[in-house]
Amino acid sequence: MSLAPRAVLVHRTTEYEELVARHGTHGQAAFFLASRGRDVEEVAERHRRVRRALAEVTAAVPLAWRRTMVERADLERFLFAPEDLVVVVGQDGLVANVAKYLTGQPVIGIDADPGRNPGVLVGHRPRDAARLLTAAAPGTPGTPGTGTGTGTGCDELTMVEAVADDTQRLVALNEIYLGAPGHQTARYRLGLDGDGGVAEAQASSGVLVGTGTGATGWLRSVWRERGGALALPAATEERLVWFVREAWPSPATGTRLVAGELGASAALTVTVESDRLIAFGDGIETDALRLTWGQTVRFGVCGQRLRLLG
Repeated sequence: MSLAPRAVLVHRTTEYEELVARHGTHGQAAFFLASRGRDVEEVAERHRRVRRALAEVTAAVPLAWRRTMVERADLERFLFAPEDLVVVVGQDGLVANVAKYLTGQPVIGIDADPGRNPGVLVGHRPRDAARLLTAAAPGTPGTPGTGTGTGTGCDELTMVEAVADDTQRLVALNEIYLGAPGHQTARYRLGLDGDGGVAEAQASSGVLVGTGTGATGWLRSVWRERGGALALPAATEERLVWFVREAWPSPATGTRLVAGELGASAALTVTVESDRLIAFGDGIETDALRLTWGQTVRFGVCGQRLRLLG
């Protein structure tokens, strides 16, 4: 007998919940914010909007389906099943946070607080949840999002990966940053596939490698600073772009290789020449590759994709 489909609702702790947890009570949180010229009611109202959105989406899950909720902090400990349908209720960044834990499960992005998010990855409203869940459900129970449902398109978003020579691996939807802890000067040797084996020793603020999805955020800010000469990829395009941040020219370090793109089969190779560097994805420094002198890490297009339902 086939199991009923399972909807996994992903959310994150609100700013109001974090304030109350830190200060103990609503009143103490209000006093703390008032001392800094802010009104707790503004934060509390955003909390209520997010909770209403989560309740509305939860109520939209068909009664015959299984369902569960996962908070962002628990994602690394949660086991996603191949047949899950993932519903992210929150900001665009929350979709990126969950992406690296998935292996092809379809994702529906619900904007919990319209008007405060760009809506690049959370393009739907809570009122759309029932329609989207029904459309994403297949004809055969137990395997949602396998393409047999009707009325829902699916974008296959490119992801970026970093693989170290000791088998450490990191996957991200937006970008991966390599640099020194504390953002001090990073020293390394950078090389490109197809560049005749030529590498360049560099000292910089770090290296950023990102996707078309990442080109709507941090990557775009660096791109704009460089004058926008390099064409940014689309979210579904199997192409990455990379930038070296603030490369420093010296007798021992160069600035020739400071930006470029990577096709589906190309790689950017970085050999560490510092005591310690880290690489983290999508702004989550707590989940990072830790690299030491002489180690090599390769950046390239990831084989897995994020399946985002339209």
